Amino acid sequence: MPVSPSAFDLVYDELRARWPESAEEHDVVTPYGHTRVHVYGRADGSPLVLLPGGSATGLVWFANAPALGKQYRVHAVDLVGDAGRTERRGKPLKSADDLTAWLDALLDGLGLARVHLCGHSYGAWLAVRYALHAPQRVGRLALIDPTRVFAGFRPGYLLRALPTLIRPSEARARAFLSWETAGVHPDETWQRLYALATTVPGRKLVAGGRPRSADLRMPVLVLLAEHSRAHHAVKVADRARRTLSQGEAALLPGATHHSLPLTEPRQLNERLMDFLG
Repeated sequence: MPVSPSAFDLVYDELRARWPESAEEHDVVTPYGHTRVHVYGRADGSPLVLLPGGSATGLVWFANAPALGKQYRVHAVDLVGDAGRTERRGKPLKSADDLTAWLDALLDGLGLARVHLCGHSYGAWLAVRYALHAPQRVGRLALIDPTRVFAGFRPGYLLRALPTLIRPSEARARAFLSWETAGVHPDETWQRLYALATTVPGRKLVAGGRPRSADLRMPVLVLLAEHSRAHHAVKVADRARRTLSQGEAALLPGATHHSLPLTEPRQLNERLMDFLG
């Protein structure tokens, strides 16, 4: 008998419909499983790879892809080990080295020798790890409210997140999201997707230490959420400016950590395109 789609799958498909009709779905073979990539934009555009935060899925960039796709070939990735349509099978996924090996295989499978790389939250941490691992493959690096790159999490944020981590449920995830995004109200469909993603069986993100961001040698843009509860945005921006040899940092007014990249997408898109050239 065919398996009925889960609540997560139904909301995933609902959010997928928010992407442009011409967007493509690619399932790329890697040693760690098939990776789902949402592809949109100019066929001759420079490749731009987008890595989401945890539980967000690659679909979270639906408000950014239409604008970015006018200039770039956008590749929005469902992260390995996270909820989404990326399958977890094959080689064990245990460390940050496995994540960079997975990204190597993914870019090879997409036929991309060199890309611009952009990540949000956990995806930004992964983007930094990869840029240090394979600097020859990264032209420019954009980090959107990066976590565990220039600073750790605020203790209060971790305490609020703990119930969702220990006993995941849609209700706990929605309560945490409501607290962190207070006053912003991100897209409702995406909020449902995020909350359901925390309950997907087998979901396990690989963590690791803070990367040596001072060793980055490509141009780096750091955009911080003004009202992020994950860390102190002004302090993180100052540290990024002091640390990076080719870096610039700015605050995104009105944004919180989890409301990105949905908050004021026009502002975010314009900053990204100005930086990427």
